[in-house]
Amino acid sequence: MTSCSLLNIASCLPQVIYDFILNILNAPIDPLLSLTKNILTEPINLSLFSSLWAIVIYIISLFYSLLFLYSGFNFMISGNDPAKRTKAKENLRNILIMIVLIQMSYFLYSLVIDMNSVLTSGVVNMIDQNFFRITADNIVNIGLEFFFTIFYVITLFFTALILVLRYIVIAIGVIFVPFGIFFYFIEPLQDYGKLILNFLGISIFVTFFDSIILLACSKIVELSFFENFKILVMINAFSAINFLMFYLMFFVAIKSAFKKGDSLVSTAIKIGKYFA
Repeated sequence: MTSCSLLNIASCLPQVIYDFILNILNAPIDPLLSLTKNILTEPINLSLFSSLWAIVIYIISLFYSLLFLYSGFNFMISGNDPAKRTKAKENLRNILIMIVLIQMSYFLYSLVIDMNSVLTSGVVNMIDQNFFRITADNIVNIGLEFFFTIFYVITLFFTALILVLRYIVIAIGVIFVPFGIFFYFIEPLQDYGKLILNFLGISIFVTFFDSIILLACSKIVELSFFENFKILVMINAFSAINFLMFYLMFFVAIKSAFKKGDSLVSTAIKIGKYFA
C-alpha cells in the first residue's frame, strides 16, 4: 500500500479509511477463521490418552484366553460335522485378526486421522483465503456485508464450537476403538462394534467433506451472478458444514444408539445362546 503524505493525501485518505473499516469488520472474524482452519486441517493429538488406551488394551486382553478356549472347545466337540468345524476355524481366525487389530488400534487410528488431515489440508489449500474474509469489493457486497457480518460471525462461532467438540470426541475415541473392534468380532455384540467404529469414522472424515463444500462455494462466488452476494454464500457454506457435522456426528449416532437400546434385552439373550 502506498504511504500517505501531504502530496497524495487526497487519494490516500479514502483508501486508509476503507482499509480501517475492513480491519474492524474482519477483527472478530480472523481469530475464528484461524481457529476453524487449524482444527479443520491439523492432525489430532492422541498422546494425552495413550496411557488410557494401554489400560483398555490390558482389560480386553484378559478375554483373549477365554475366547481361544471357547473356540478350541467348539472345534474339539464339532466331531465329524463339517459346518461346525468350519465355524470353529472361522472363530479362531477371527480371534487372531481381532487381537492383531486391537493391539495395533492406536497406530491404525492415528494413521486414519493423519490421512484425513492430509486430504482435508490439500482441499483447503486450494481455496482462495480471501473467500473467508470480508472484502467489500463491490457496492452490493458493501451493503450486504455491513448488514450480515454479525450473522457470519455467529455462524463461524458455531462452526468452531462443533469442530472443537469433534476434536474432543476423536481424541477420546482412541480409547473406544479397541472396544469397537472387540465387539465387532463377537457376533451378539457386532452391531455395537459397528456403531462405535462407524461413528468414529464419520467423525474423522466429515472434515474432508466440509472442505469440499467450502471449495465448491469458493468457486461459486467467482460466477458473475454470485459475486455480488459473497457474504450470503459464505454464511450458507458454513451453515451447510455445521448441519452436515451435527447430523452425521450426533443425530445419526443418537438415533442408532436408541435403536440399539431397544434391542438390549434381545442382545442379552443372544449372548447367552452364544456362550451356551
